Amino acid sequence: MTPNWSQLWTFITNPKDTNTSSISPSPSTLRRIIKSLSLLTFFSILLYALYIHFQPSTIPQTPEIPESPDLPPPSPEDTYKSIYGYPPTNPTIPPLHIHDPSILYDLPTNTYYAYGSGPHIPIHSAPTLQGPWTKVGSVLDADSILPKGDRKAPWAPTALLHDGTFYVFYATSNSGCRDSAIGVATSSTPGPGDWVDHGAIAISGRGERGKQFPFDRANAIDVSVVVDYTDTTQSQRSEGEPSLKEGSDKKPKGKGYMTFGSFWTGIWQVPLKPNLLHMDKQGEEETRVKHLAHEPTAIHPPTKKADGLCGDTTGMHPVEGAFISYHEPWWYLWFSWGKCCHFNPEKLPKAGMDIRVGRSPSPRGPFVDKQGRDLVDGGGEIVYGSNGDVYAPGGQGVLSGEVEGDVLYYHYLNKSVGYEFKEARLGYNYLTYVDGWPVPL
Repeated sequence: MTPNWSQLWTFITNPKDTNTSSISPSPSTLRRIIKSLSLLTFFSILLYALYIHFQPSTIPQTPEIPESPDLPPPSPEDTYKSIYGYPPTNPTIPPLHIHDPSILYDLPTNTYYAYGSGPHIPIHSAPTLQGPWTKVGSVLDADSILPKGDRKAPWAPTALLHDGTFYVFYATSNSGCRDSAIGVATSSTPGPGDWVDHGAIAISGRGERGKQFPFDRANAIDVSVVVDYTDTTQSQRSEGEPSLKEGSDKKPKGKGYMTFGSFWTGIWQVPLKPNLLHMDKQGEEETRVKHLAHEPTAIHPPTKKADGLCGDTTGMHPVEGAFISYHEPWWYLWFSWGKCCHFNPEKLPKAGMDIRVGRSPSPRGPFVDKQGRDLVDGGGEIVYGSNGDVYAPGGQGVLSGEVEGDVLYYHYLNKSVGYEFKEARLGYNYLTYVDGWPVPL
């Protein structure tokens, strides 16, 4: 007898329904139903067991994570740079107090020499850049013979060795004035005692020479000289031009260029004669004279007493301290931008002065920055600025040919010490070049 499943369902769901009494299953029918459900349950369990046994595991396995390499902790220099944006300076120990430094290395004596602004152009020497630096004398034995400005304390010298002779170019002026002069002294040795002061190469401001272009609009200070030795032609000495070496008739190699200028219309360049003592005025003026850098915008308003000679009536255009270096295949024009001196600790400019650069395939320019902006139009790549206790780095130069690479050196103020002019001190950083652009380390 087959169970009547519909009747059974009605009985289960409505056991108290009197109408269903007639359809109540018999005991035998209940036994069949229970037996059928038992068999159904058994086969369900059996099928599930077989499924689990033959089904491959689908539980995801935890992937093996390779062990991370042991990375070194960030260096103090990297941490410092991430905080301040620039690497820390390398200070001299003890501090060498100097303003507008110029450094050269004398190979025969394995000695560094530093020349700076101050009475008679002080000279310091050291066995390494870090020091210890010792004052050994001065370039001039007496006041400068230049006819302008403070002749006792010349400004911003630049030293170099050319054709066996040591040169120190310098300027005299008065703060904030364009009535200035550029001169040069020479010696057979880099130390004191043998220097000859040759007088004025250029004059700006008052006087007939100050009316000549570009000295009628530029400031004849912050002089630096570069000799282009990549020019393989040899310059013929002009008739009547004395040689700095007695009995020498050879033609000096390379071509010298004098770069100068501060504020006003910025930085200019003129060629020099082979002995580097005079300007070379041969050729057309527009070819000889180059305008290399300028800040077109007046960053600060003019002083109340500005008259064009002492104080720019158009405002302050803070570009100064030019220096040209060479790192194949580029020439680099370095300059200082911003306020350098006479700081009020209560009203400090945000970053004081910083060091900027442009490059060119020629020492004559035009020089441009990474964005292709001409430095004459306000371009300039910022290379080094205030960081940590370093404030207003500037007055820079580059020492090439060091074992560890080129060196950018400069003066700066230590914020934890003070902002007076006399507190300026020497700092330096080695350079690397990334895509042809200098980066301090």
